[in-house]
Amino acid sequence: MLGLSTLMAVWLGPLPAMADRLFVGHMLMHVMVVAVAAPLLAMGLAGGRLDFSGRVPMLFSPILASVIELFVVWAWHVPALHHAARTVPAAQWLEQGSYLFVGLLVWLAALGGEGRRALAGIAGLLLTSMHMTLLGVLLTLSSRPLFDHGGSAASGLSALEDQHLGGVIMLAFGGSAYLMGGLYLLFGLLQDRRNGASAG
Repeated sequence: MLGLSTLMAVWLGPLPAMADRLFVGHMLMHVMVVAVAAPLLAMGLAGGRLDFSGRVPMLFSPILASVIELFVVWAWHVPALHHAARTVPAAQWLEQGSYLFVGLLVWLAALGGEGRRALAGIAGLLLTSMHMTLLGVLLTLSSRPLFDHGGSAASGLSALEDQHLGGVIMLAFGGSAYLMGGLYLLFGLLQDRRNGASAG
């Protein structure tokens, strides 16, 4: 329910209109979908009837899921596709739907399935954290605007400042959410091994 509520707040609230004018609005939508809504939904689905990760293990390989997300996320940050998502409603819905799909894919691959493939899940989440962090660094340290957001001036931000702020949001929330997920799985794995050693 928390995951669905997050999606409703992101998609039906003020963020879509903000994303039309500001890059930071686009980035807030992105991280709220993949780093907040998707893990909440995955936690609710993991181990239940709608958890398909155990039924289609090839598709839900954590490493493969991370690579798929890498291609989808970076593709939507190619300037031409980003512009389409900002100016064409159908493209924006396609972008957001693909973010939700790959976000769920990664989080369910890491958290779902029988036996919880902890080591592979840790690797998949850490790989995703690395490429999200790399994208955030690129956006934050770029010396020129990579995207045309004409309404930035009305907010008091230059296009470059707007992009830098979006990059900081990606670093603070996008990369860190996957890092925390990987550390959570690592902690659980260490606890299981400690308990197993104690029982032995």
